[in-house]
This record gives sequence, C-alpha cells and structure tokens, in this order.
Amino acid sequence: MTTTTSTTASTTRSTTALRQWRETAAEAVLLDGFHALKHALRFGADVRLTLTSDRDSVLELAATLADDLTGVLAETLVEVPSQVLRELVPRGHTTEVAALAVRRSAAANRDALSRLPRPAPVIVLDNPRNLGNVGAVVRLAAGFGATGVVTTGDIDPWHQNAVRAGAGLHYATAVERTSLDGLPPGPLYALDPAGEDIRSVTVPDDALLAFGSERHGISPELRGRATKLVSLPMRRQVSSYNLATSVAMALFHWAATGPAHVGDGGGPERRSYA
Repeated sequence: MTTTTSTTASTTRSTTALRQWRETAAEAVLLDGFHALKHALRFGADVRLTLTSDRDSVLELAATLADDLTGVLAETLVEVPSQVLRELVPRGHTTEVAALAVRRSAAANRDALSRLPRPAPVIVLDNPRNLGNVGAVVRLAAGFGATGVVTTGDIDPWHQNAVRAGAGLHYATAVERTSLDGLPPGPLYALDPAGEDIRSVTVPDDALLAFGSERHGISPELRGRATKLVSLPMRRQVSSYNLATSVAMALFHWAATGPAHVGDGGGPERRSYA
C-alpha cells in the first residue's frame, strides 16, 4: 500500500512538472546540464522547475562539486523518465538534468552596465555571429569579474546555445543586446590590428572593451566611435584569434596591469574548476 501510494504521488508530481515545463518553456531560460544549473543557482537565478532522469546521480554530483546546493536540489529536483526528458530537451546534457529559469531583468542589467564609477570593464561584442563564442565570452567575463557583456547586431545573447556555452554564468554578470547608440558610458577601447599594442596601454576600469568578429573585425561605425584602438600581439601570417581567446587576453592584461583588483569585486578572486 505504501509503495503504491508513493508511486502514485511520484507519477502525479512528474505529470504536473511536465505540464508546467510546457507552459513555461517558451518564455524561460533553459539551463541545460548540472554546471549551468549550479552557476545559475549560485548567482541568484529564479529557477522555476528542475527535471532529471536520475535524481540520485545529480545529488551525488552536487555533493562532490557543489555541496552548497545539495539541500536546494534535494527539495526541487523532479524525476521523470529518461525518454520524457529527451523529448523536452532533445540535445540534453550528459548530466541528465535541465531547468527553466527567469531571464535576468533587462532594466537591472542596463542599470548595472551604465553605473559609474565601474570596478571593471564592460565587454562589447560587435555583431557576433557564433552563439557558442558569445557564451564563452560571458563565462570569461564572469570569471574575471567584468561588469558585463553587451552585444550589437541581431542575435540574442540569451539564446539557449549561448547560455549553455556560458555554463549558466549569464546570471553572474550583466548580459544584454544593444545598439551602438545605446552603449554604456565610458571610454571605448576597440581591438583592431591597426591599434597600439595593448601591452603598452593601461585599460581603465570604466572602459568598454570592444571586439569584432574573427572574419570582419569591428565595424566602421564602432571604429569611428573608439577612444583608442588597441591590438593584441600576434605572430606574422597568423590572421586572427578566436573571439573568446582575444577577450581573455585583453581581460588578463587589464587585471594584471591595473590596480589591485583581487578580492574587491572587480576582478578574479580565486581559481576553481567546480
């Protein structure tokens, strides 16, 4: 009798969760995989629903990699059959967990991006074309404590492919799309092969660090607005770096040559792979 009651309750909970997922998914942010969920929870995401096909494995993973979240996951995980999870998230993560969360407030993001003085630069991606690169840049920005990432152009930096590549760290920094006229205030340091070697430049904390695509670089419109053009060291006959690599080099230069940022909320504090 107890087993039957337990099974019935589990089935009811699963059915309710599936209905909620389908009702919520279109307007929500998909957190695909344990690491995306972990980071989103750590940085205050409003996670509405969490599904898994293997509750015990997810809780074991949490105990190993994120014990600070074991309690909340134990309360919120809803187990569903594996095939059901695959129907909802066809390209699901190997950790067999997915969640839906509320997108961060655009107004709050814009406020954070425009507030001066800033403790760290804003990254500007000028008309990026690859969502995976956008997510990788968000992950870098979060790790370095950058104020945020803004994109120009027509792709949504909150697209699920970007959120997946960013491992849920969109919730750890301000990520928004804008026009060139809507860029946050601050001196605009644009990465361009014709610019001054970045090793001879001090990047101020309130700078906008702007990057174009590997193929086309920054647009003429953005170049015309630049306070300073700077370039990254590169061996002759090598045409470009990956976008995320370029951002990492520029942020590392800022962190290594500016004021002491460690521990003040304006830069990387520690090294961790959890």
